[in-house]
Amino acid sequence: MAEQHGKTLVPQIRFAGFTDPWEQRKLGDVARRVTRKNENRDSDLPLTISAQYGLVDQRTFFNNQVASKDMSGYFLLHKGEFAYNKSTSTDSPWGAIKRLEKYDMGCVSTLYICFELLSGDPDFLVTYYETDRWYKAVQLIAAEGARNHGLLNIAPDDFFETQICIPKRIDEQRQIGAFFDRLDSLITLHQRKYDKLCVLKKSMLDKMFPKGGSLYPEIRFAGFTDPWEQRKLSDLTDRVSIQSSDSDLPQVEYEDIIPGEGTLNKDLRDKKGGKTGIKFYAGDVLYGKLRPYLMNWLYPQFNGVAVGDFWVLRATECDSSFLYRLVQTGSFQRLANVSSGSKMPRADWNLISQSFFAVPADHAEQKAIAKGLAELDTLITLHQRKLELLRNIKKSMLDKMFV
Repeated sequence: MAEQHGKTLVPQIRFAGFTDPWEQRKLGDVARRVTRKNENRDSDLPLTISAQYGLVDQRTFFNNQVASKDMSGYFLLHKGEFAYNKSTSTDSPWGAIKRLEKYDMGCVSTLYICFELLSGDPDFLVTYYETDRWYKAVQLIAAEGARNHGLLNIAPDDFFETQICIPKRIDEQRQIGAFFDRLDSLITLHQRKYDKLCVLKKSMLDKMFPKGGSLYPEIRFAGFTDPWEQRKLSDLTDRVSIQSSDSDLPQVEYEDIIPGEGTLNKDLRDKKGGKTGIKFYAGDVLYGKLRPYLMNWLYPQFNGVAVGDFWVLRATECDSSFLYRLVQTGSFQRLANVSSGSKMPRADWNLISQSFFAVPADHAEQKAIAKGLAELDTLITLHQRKLELLRNIKKSMLDKMFV
């Protein structure tokens, strides 16, 4: 936290050459309210505020237009101006304040409080409102018990009386704003790489396995030309059901697996509570049969106990690493989601075990497919970790570089 001695306001981390304390200013001293209406229908773009993505097109964000077709009575926001959405959420307990950056202009609800910056660096203010430093000021003016469907009761005049803490020197503001702008660009770059790799994996799972009764995949590794075979799942794997409560073995539960990634979100070495489950060995495939659309699957390289609604599959007539990839394919998932139950649907083993799937006769091709997808998973995990690291750096800097 920043050091505060009397009226001295100094952040914990700052750029070299800056030593002056920051100052408290009313928002109304550095900004003024924007109330222009879209009377001439200059824009037909309905905007909404997302705490994560900023001011975005309402139609694509909600896949629907919530705003009225006639938006002549809406506020018309220009690029570079700010808007405050007083709606609360888990991520934004006191609402969200964002600047219009993606579009030249757009329309927002008159429930929003809009403003333009008169002095100071706009990039600094954008970042300031990503911190929680302004929460207390808004909390002081929010009418107690006045939340109506998550909407805070905050009058515009009171909002512009809120205090913000900013550097006196504009060049310090600019350096802070530029630093976080570069950091955001780096985060966006890694997010795009991560997203592209996830799309690539989905595409490979689709194209490396035959579809529609074909015995030839659209994409395959060089050197393999033989047709695949249609095999019943029950001929490829055994479903293990031996119960165990061995307290010396790590226990895997649903919440331990990151959905769709097949990775654990925690170290299980100390998670040995002695719960009863199905004992598995390294190389078995864990498949979450409860709500299969959650895609809870795991290819553990350790012995343990699967606690909860898991199938433990042990490959018999195919390579175990290939079996792990087979359960991730669209054809397997579609069958798994033809499930029994409504509130808590479960994949139907009787249906899936008697279903036929295309499988390479050559185990070498099975292993090549599994290895290729595993390498892609490794690359995805690498970018994900970089992304998490950058987000953690930003979170730490937001805490330490602001008062």
